[in-house]
Formats: sequence, structure tokens, C-alpha cells
Amino acid sequence: MNQTITCFGEILWDVLPTSKQPGGAPMNVAADLRNFNLNAQMISRVGSDELGRELLDFLSTKKIPLDLVQIGHSHLTGVAKANVSDCNEVTYKIVQPVAWDYIQLVPGMLKAVQQSDLFVYGSLAARSPQTRETLLALLAVAPRKVFDVNLRAPHYDREIVEELLYQAHIAKLNEYELIELSAWYGEENDLHGAMHQLVDRYQLKTLCVTMGENGAVLLDETGLYSQAGYRIEVADTIGSGDAFLAAFLYKTLQGESQEKILEFACAAGAYVATQQGATPAFSEELIVNTVMREAAV
Repeated sequence: MNQTITCFGEILWDVLPTSKQPGGAPMNVAADLRNFNLNAQMISRVGSDELGRELLDFLSTKKIPLDLVQIGHSHLTGVAKANVSDCNEVTYKIVQPVAWDYIQLVPGMLKAVQQSDLFVYGSLAARSPQTRETLLALLAVAPRKVFDVNLRAPHYDREIVEELLYQAHIAKLNEYELIELSAWYGEENDLHGAMHQLVDRYQLKTLCVTMGENGAVLLDETGLYSQAGYRIEVADTIGSGDAFLAAFLYKTLQGESQEKILEFACAAGAYVATQQGATPAFSEELIVNTVMREAAV
């Protein structure tokens, strides 16, 4: 497959009690897409500090090109301090301002996005005016847009999230984010009702809602699809949703049925939850053999 996916937004270090790990949802998605041998690239910005150099080295090990990753001299590389006291629900204190709050629109970036099969973005990078302005300029030329909602309090507001939803063709969020968005409209909805409401309001082509151990649900013009979760031994859930999205996009680009897309995406998310860290190496064969085949036994 030679499709190109461009991921936009934060790259940072997740600082854990005993270590630090490369992170940021768009970067995790790009790294996971590379596991599927897709041509994933990253638009972001790091500082000219040691942490920035280490992140660039990490991107290189994951075969993510560096030509769209800017190096700034006025702000430090991004850091998020992770609270892992609950392995099923990791929370973060995300430092601000940092380098990725200042992603500039530079020559070549618009063309790179125009030529991409998919453009993946989230809400966190839109917290600062500079990066938000760059993101909106890129959304104006992106042919097929994927919004990984990824709400991180207090780094978002309704106006910005709605602006980003109106731009999207595909949106992915978790069940708690769906509840929060649904509450904005003052209506009590069950899961399916809230999904229909979101699709209708923002004219989404596809909406996917992840539900952790309970799997995921997808809604598009052909109907509603659901996939149960896989029973696994959780190491940590960092990066699990990002692996889900990468696998979802991989199978979508392959033209698979919605049932098969959801089945594989849930398996990929489950596999990453069995591993430490956000970006373990994996392959389609590994996910099939270790998660899907075991579940079938």
C-alpha cells in the first residue's frame, strides 16, 4: 500500500513516575501506521533542546520522516506529566506553552497535505492561536479529514471543538467524550441516539466511538455496527486508542467491510494495552495471532 497519511499536532514526552516515553496522540497514530507499512508522516514542532533531539531520534527509529517536523528556538519541547495510579485511565498534566503550540505554516506543508489520502488531527494542538491557525489552513486543502477528538481538560472549548467537527469526514472519540458533547445540546440521549445526533449535526461520513474493554461502535450512512471488546491482561492503556485509530484507518484504506474494520481495530487497541508504553512494535500478523486467534478459541 502506498497511501500517504499526514498526522498533525503534538509530539511530546510522557513523563511517568519512573521513566519518560515519547508520546502525543498524532505521533502515536503515525508510528502505529508505520507498523502497517503505510506512508505516515508528521507535522509538528519540537524545541532545539535535548528532549527535542531525542524525539527526532525516536521518530527516525519509527521511520517517520522529519522534513515536516519544525525545530523552534524560543520554546521547549512538549512534556506531559502522566498520573498512572489507575492503569485503566491514565491522566495527564500537559505543560503550556511549548514548541508544538507554535507550528508555523511553511512552504511545502500545504502541498504535502493536499497530496495525502488522509489528514489526521486532534483538539489538543488547537489550544494555541498559532497552531490552530496553521491547522485550519491545512484543513482547507485536505481531501479527507480524520478528527481524533481526544479532549484534554482544560485545553479545549466548545467553539473550537465544534469548528473542528464541522471540518471532519471521519470522527473518532470515546464514550465519555460522546457524553460530554451530547450534553452541550441539552438533550438526554442513549449511546446510539447521541451518535446519530453528532453525525446529523456535523454531517459526518463516519463516526466511531471507543468504549475501552467493551469494544467500539461505528455509525455511517450504511448503518450502525458494533464490536465487543477482547479479554486481555492490561499492562497500561497508554496509546491503546491511537492504535485503534491507526488500525481503523489501515483497514478503511484497504476497503474492508465495517465489521472487519471494527474487529481488527479493537484487536489492535487491545494488543497495545497488553504492552508497556504507547508505541510498541507490532504487525497485522501479530495482532491476528495473539489477540484475534486467541479470542476465537
